[in-house]
Amino acid sequence: MIERSALAALNHLLEQQPWAAERLRPFAGQAVEFRCPPFPDLRFAITDNGLLDRAQAETASALVVKLTPGTLPFLLARDETARKRVEIEGSADLAGAVDYLFRHLSWDFEEDLSKAFGDIVAHRLASGGKALAAWQRDAGLRLAESLAEYWTEEQPLLARPADVENFCRSVDTLRDDVARLERRIQHLSGPSKHR
Repeated sequence: MIERSALAALNHLLEQQPWAAERLRPFAGQAVEFRCPPFPDLRFAITDNGLLDRAQAETASALVVKLTPGTLPFLLARDETARKRVEIEGSADLAGAVDYLFRHLSWDFEEDLSKAFGDIVAHRLASGGKALAAWQRDAGLRLAESLAEYWTEEQPLLARPADVENFCRSVDTLRDDVARLERRIQHLSGPSKHR
């Protein structure tokens, strides 16, 4: 079920943007395996036209991509730091092609909406969706900034960076003063031992 859905979705993306299928075409006949426990492994074979199909059991995977379930949402959100937590084994050329597709392949949802609702409605729905997403990002950022200011100024739960720096400087000064005092005490008590 998951494999069939993933296969249909990926092939839809590849068909929507022909350059992507062209990028995979040189790797025809090779298999790519995605592992993300506890989900079932997904194995896809690259076809002659650059699309994907189910890989045969006897076909060895030319590339194995290992992810953790916690990384998956960040990858789907195109978080660059999450890509560093992905383990890759196998063909470097195929890994480069898959990585390039991951970074540049995107779903043209406006095109799909236009098939169902027409061009004008699809454009307005897509514009509204983009505006809503931008508003949510902006609102989240403003909320975070407001909470940080509240917790540092009004209800001190967080320390201001300047206060932390002053505290660290004071601790360093106190440590140095104590070290000097210890040396002074040792110096003063040293000659009295010899008497």
